[in-house]
Amino acid sequence: MAAAEHDRRGTGVVFTPSPLLTVTIEGRPDGDTEIHVHGGGQGVWIARMMSSLGCETRLTGPFGGESGEVLIPLIEREGIIPRPLRTNHTNGSYVHDRREGEREVVATHNAYAISRHDHDELYDLTLVEGLNAGVVVLGGPDGENLIEPETYRRLASDLTSHEVPVVVDLSGDYLEAAVSGGVHVVKVSHEELLDDGRASSEDPKDLIKAAEKLREAGAANVIVSRAGDPAIALIGDRVVEVETPSFERADHRGAGDSMTAGLAVGTSAGMALEDALVLGAAAGTLNTTRHGLATGERELIEKLRERVVLRNL
Repeated sequence: MAAAEHDRRGTGVVFTPSPLLTVTIEGRPDGDTEIHVHGGGQGVWIARMMSSLGCETRLTGPFGGESGEVLIPLIEREGIIPRPLRTNHTNGSYVHDRREGEREVVATHNAYAISRHDHDELYDLTLVEGLNAGVVVLGGPDGENLIEPETYRRLASDLTSHEVPVVVDLSGDYLEAAVSGGVHVVKVSHEELLDDGRASSEDPKDLIKAAEKLREAGAANVIVSRAGDPAIALIGDRVVEVETPSFERADHRGAGDSMTAGLAVGTSAGMALEDALVLGAAAGTLNTTRHGLATGERELIEKLRERVVLRNL
């Protein structure tokens, strides 16, 4: 193994075009109220779990305004290493009220589209950071028309051509663009395949066909999550079903991002993809029992791996 490749192991970069400031209002058993303030958005949630699993994780994204200034120390507190692009635009944010059990949107401030100048700076920042990482995860935007899909194709192509594994958890035009650039792993939900018209039904045979088309388009491996049903994965020549323990859900949000994070961490560590998939499945499953998005204890996730089984289809 080359020295540079060895040095990259156990490190990761997550690209996020729209980090969010999140405020969640929670009820307490005594009837009082708790207010939780965190960084959020898909890229931040994935980076959070990667850091929890012991991966040295750097996060690239735009940060500006009052919310951007607040976000950076919040992200650092999670064990993530920010690589911020300072901008003139305020980051997006939201306030959710979950005192009644379900999330109720109180207020939302949408993220701004990335300007051409900021786009070029963010692209270069992500590319250079990624060349020194064991894996790069391309997270999606929190909103429409914030960044061009072509950015994902270029990043995937440039990083893959330099033998940096790229993991994506995207949908729509962003997924299509990234895959055409060539990626190591695609994680996609069956709902997204249906919404994008890539699969005609929830039948496993149709989902496998959709995954095969993604592989033909440029994805080396494809994992299809299926909410409460076992995920399906195309790994090399294998088609497997991922069986995990079934638990009552506290919050389904964040499970998919946790799974993506586990896949990325395993890839960065040099695991066989089957082992990385087991790690990701354990992280996603345990996250469903928690209220925090993409959270979990590394030791408990490692123990839960023993209960995850891959079965050939």
